[in-house]
Amino acid sequence: MRTFSTVLVTGGAGFIGSHLVRRLISRYPEMTVVNLDALTYSGNLASLRDLEGEIRHVFVRGDIRDRELVRRVFEEHRPEAVVHLAAESHVDRSISGPMAFLETNILGTASLLEAAREAWKPGEGLFHHVSTDEVFGSLGDEGLFSETTAYDPRSPYSASKASSDHLVRAWHHTYGLPVVVTNCSNNYGAYQFPEKLIPLMIRNIRDNRPLPVYGEGKNVRDWLWVEDHVAALDVVLHGGSPGATYAIGGLNEWRNIDLVHLLIRLTDAQLGRPEGASLGLISYVKDRAGHDLRYAIDASHIAQELGWKPSIRFEEGLAATVAWYLGNGEWLDSVTSGAYLSYYEAQYQHR
Repeated sequence: MRTFSTVLVTGGAGFIGSHLVRRLISRYPEMTVVNLDALTYSGNLASLRDLEGEIRHVFVRGDIRDRELVRRVFEEHRPEAVVHLAAESHVDRSISGPMAFLETNILGTASLLEAAREAWKPGEGLFHHVSTDEVFGSLGDEGLFSETTAYDPRSPYSASKASSDHLVRAWHHTYGLPVVVTNCSNNYGAYQFPEKLIPLMIRNIRDNRPLPVYGEGKNVRDWLWVEDHVAALDVVLHGGSPGATYAIGGLNEWRNIDLVHLLIRLTDAQLGRPEGASLGLISYVKDRAGHDLRYAIDASHIAQELGWKPSIRFEEGLAATVAWYLGNGEWLDSVTSGAYLSYYEAQYQHR
């Protein structure tokens, strides 16, 4: 098992990043975590309020596309590992504005790779690149994505993440940079920005607003609790084989419309409403372009090599997630003000 005194987490004020930063700080008392985040719309320091005053958490506001800033972070803090989570990540936004995804996800990743290559001697360090199952394209009714699945991205977002995956592996094979790549399924849990399906539905059920469902709601996703995901990232960071890829999935497939019905049942119950009270809020909207039918991951490799598997039943994790959002209305309302409202109106109101 590897040990690190300093780890650089990019995107550490975002949804998955904030959970990972908190886990590393709590589990490794000798570790300092340097958190590099540009604090775009989905990054929020309020997600890390419980770490205020923690001297082992060093926050740096900055953009990974800024090569000089990234070099300075490496020079000043001398991280021994990078967990690269900073990315533009919402498919809908990539369709309406693809260039930001190419710039951050491709050029930003290249900036980090070069800084790591310059800072570390041959064989030193570990660059852990966190990616998505969307790089593999769309599954039919059967089959699972695995570490050997061919790439077939279908959106500007997934194409940009596929490109960054290839860059990471190219730096490993060309320069000998120690890397690991993880591809995960859809995450859910506390602190997720409410453009994503689960927090969007919880918020709209709470507020008696329409619940926009793309197409007929038959698209299938494999859902992974964020705390299980960061536990997997932890074991890969400390024990994964350099050059290897690990597929991380929740072993938990749901059609979107069935998930919405479950969220209605759980949220109405926690709000004290009659069962089915919010079913009439479901609103079918025009399907988005290139909407992949199904994603699902075979997570047997990481289970066999590193002993990781999901720890929680989906219904239990989802009920806890609903409770968190309903109990943290101030956070939810603060991140859905301003520019997000304009985006929401453009995305759903006229489809």
